[in-house]
Amino acid sequence: MSVYSVNEIIELAVQIEHNGYAFYNEAIKHRGLDAKSLSLLTLLRDQELNHEKTFLALRDDQDMQNLILSQDWELVASYLKTIVEARIFNSPDAAINLATNAKDIKDIIDFAIQFEKDTLLFFHTIKDAISNPKAENALAIIIHEEISHILKLTEYKAMNI
Repeated sequence: MSVYSVNEIIELAVQIEHNGYAFYNEAIKHRGLDAKSLSLLTLLRDQELNHEKTFLALRDDQDMQNLILSQDWELVASYLKTIVEARIFNSPDAAINLATNAKDIKDIIDFAIQFEKDTLLFFHTIKDAISNPKAENALAIIIHEEISHILKLTEYKAMNI
């Protein structure tokens, strides 16, 4: 039995990308960042926007029609946002607070790695609740994008911190 539809998987991913964007956007304002750190954080911030576009493009005409026909989609989307906030962050502004309260680039990178790992764990957890091939494919693409951020961050940490 598939617990999550393609639209729900995409909505979860988009909500997480919004939080990631908020984190990286706040992190690039941190004083004392060198050019290399600023470049990495800016790249990751911009990739959050690109991921959102990529994930939204996974919907086909039938998925869009299902959204249009769903009278309670706004309620469902709000509920999914609450799930993301409860699982990944403990408050709506937690991503911004993490970046704001970071002491230095090491903290920023550590927080980012933890955020990305939590996101990956979240998607792996719901993977077992998916049986629809279309939803499974969307989830695989989402997981791949999250892994790419973890790899960039851990490589940066190993070479620069």
